[in-house]
Amino acid sequence: MNSFRFYKNIRFFLLAAVAAALVSCNIYQKDGETIITGTSVDGSATDNFMILPQEDPYMLRTTFRANDLDLETPLRCNVNWKTQEMVQILPHNNISFKIEKNGIDDPLPDLEIRGFSFDNIPAEQALLKLTEEAGMTLVAKDAPYPVLYGKNLNGSFKEVVDMLTRSADLFYRYDAKTNSLILSRRAGFTLYAPSSRTLLLGFLDILRGAGITDMITNWRDYTIAFETNLETLDKIKELIGEFEDNPTLVMYDVSVFRVIAKEPCGVVWNDLLKDFKFGSIATAQTGVIGRILTVTNDISLEKLRQFVSKYATIQDISEGRFIVPTRWFSRFDVGRCGKLSNTEYSLSILAKAGIEKNNRILSEITLDTTEGEITRFKSRSRLGENFLIIGLPSEIFGEATQGTETIVYIVPRLVRLLKTDEKIKNQI
Repeated sequence: MNSFRFYKNIRFFLLAAVAAALVSCNIYQKDGETIITGTSVDGSATDNFMILPQEDPYMLRTTFRANDLDLETPLRCNVNWKTQEMVQILPHNNISFKIEKNGIDDPLPDLEIRGFSFDNIPAEQALLKLTEEAGMTLVAKDAPYPVLYGKNLNGSFKEVVDMLTRSADLFYRYDAKTNSLILSRRAGFTLYAPSSRTLLLGFLDILRGAGITDMITNWRDYTIAFETNLETLDKIKELIGEFEDNPTLVMYDVSVFRVIAKEPCGVVWNDLLKDFKFGSIATAQTGVIGRILTVTNDISLEKLRQFVSKYATIQDISEGRFIVPTRWFSRFDVGRCGKLSNTEYSLSILAKAGIEKNNRILSEITLDTTEGEITRFKSRSRLGENFLIIGLPSEIFGEATQGTETIVYIVPRLVRLLKTDEKIKNQI
């Protein structure tokens, strides 16, 4: 009986060992169809393995005052509303832009490929087949990738790898020390810009408009380190090419404030037509939420605040500036120049600008928050005309007193780039 139990236990442990072996091996598929990376650890790494308790997601990790520190604040959040230049000449050093990939990126071996073919398989499998023949290790960080087809591909090893990775919208880098080809959908880059803080500020706006938010800016070296995908990188390189021809940009000065009505009727916006001469408001458009007015300089920010103060109390939320190259989206985060306690903290203003004949500007302006898009407008204006967005109930941003309204005032200006070899003072 004891012997039977002994053999039964032995059989159980053998079956368990086989099952464990199968489980540990099932992450690898036959014929090299799947690439597994990052699964190996040193033998000693698991000796002291322990499970940590889950942290409280609401636990304070960094003090608010430390988070408030923003190196862009002196440049972005300082608008002189009294001296508004409609056209600003921006000189910058006669140095070309440069963009480089971060990390190890050794030259690929000098190999020749002849008649390489594959039929409708994922890109990582096609590249695995190619690298196996070259005796390399393939690392696919975020596979699976798109399916590709290739027949009788010829050329250098680098040319074939370039062709396959670009077709699948992938980056690659080669580590000669480990003889490994590493694939990924995203990669880190550093942009080297001319010595102009305004220009650097503009590129930050562009990158944020493209959805890139995790960036490290060095204001002394004029560099921006970021991570992106291939499609966005191609657009950034295209923009860099345009900047070599001294383009004209659009700079938007923005003021956001909240008005709390003194009377139940709120601000009587129709009285603008009484207080200002006819023609001061050129156009009025209604969006999904709110309205956008195209106004002349007769309705300046100062005069607008005087008008509103007759009906409501004004609370300043944020003011700042952002720069938009032609046909690109740029983004201004209202909270970057405001207090964390403001309900409008999550509001962002996105703009796409096109410069037309006779100094006309076609602007596409979008307001959104972390919850999604709020409203959108498209308006054509003359240089010297401004935008006034009214009718935004503050409740759409969070809890607010009834009758409270958020106002956005925008002044478009032209910025013309000019290369020079003269020493430039860093002023915005």
